[in-house]
Amino acid sequence: MGNDRRHKQSLLRSNKNIAGMENFAAIDFETANNERTSVCSVGVVVVRGGEIVDSFYSLIQPEPNYYYYWNTRVHGLTREDTEEAPVFPKVWAQIEPLIEGLPLVAHNKAFDESCLKAVFRCYQMDYPDYEFHCTCVASRRKLPNLPNHQLHTVAAACGYLLEHHHHALADAEACAAIAMKIL
Repeated sequence: MGNDRRHKQSLLRSNKNIAGMENFAAIDFETANNERTSVCSVGVVVVRGGEIVDSFYSLIQPEPNYYYYWNTRVHGLTREDTEEAPVFPKVWAQIEPLIEGLPLVAHNKAFDESCLKAVFRCYQMDYPDYEFHCTCVASRRKLPNLPNHQLHTVAAACGYLLEHHHHALADAEACAAIAMKIL
């Protein structure tokens, strides 16, 4: 009986946190190929008190370092763009202090979280078990009548014009705008 009550209280606390989320970091990765470890750019937008207070963008030398035609066609990045870019651990060392203590938000949590976990494993880094929320899943619940729940569609429904879709920082900014409206 006591366990059920504690579980319900825990659910209420986590629902309360999700429903008025004012502090979080929106994150977006682009990849060079079909490997989740091949992150080639990252965008992060930090929101505190319901306001964007910081942002970060970096190219990343992907692992493995090759580009599929279709990935390049989506985001426009090539091996030449990232040949001199830092590797993931150096980029993450800059991101980590920005997001410390914040839950992460992505528009397709399944993709971005799997990329983050894969690249941590690839570089044998200890994954800190980040709390992740998904604006795509939330948009299906809160905005069920949209024609689709793609990032640019949901962003527009939330009053945000996404002009550079598939640029990691632009996508993170759109995700942050969505999260401030519906999470």
